[in-house]
Amino acid sequence: MYAIIQTGGKQYRVSEGEVVFIEKVEAAEGEAVEFDRVLTVVTEGNVVIGQPLVAGAKVTGKVLSQGKEKKIFVFKYKAKSNYRRRQGHRQPFTKVVIEKIEA
Repeated sequence: MYAIIQTGGKQYRVSEGEVVFIEKVEAAEGEAVEFDRVLTVVTEGNVVIGQPLVAGAKVTGKVLSQGKEKKIFVFKYKAKSNYRRRQGHRQPFTKVVIEKIEA
């Protein structure tokens, strides 16, 4: 059994017991989070596709930790004009374990 959820402007394929890294959610470690934007639920031979969301479906999980990704560097450069800009960025994330899928 798995579901496709939408959070943080992205879509994730999740199943029970799976650990996923999603865009940052404002919740403390150990807190329960609920995803009600469920796009698709697939069980044994039964596929439910939402239009756009599956009515009454929700996915619950528990926050394991909050963190930041590895630093990436954004470098802008224009030739022959002495223009160079370097900027670093670390994207925040939330590590969540999926506990239950209700359809």
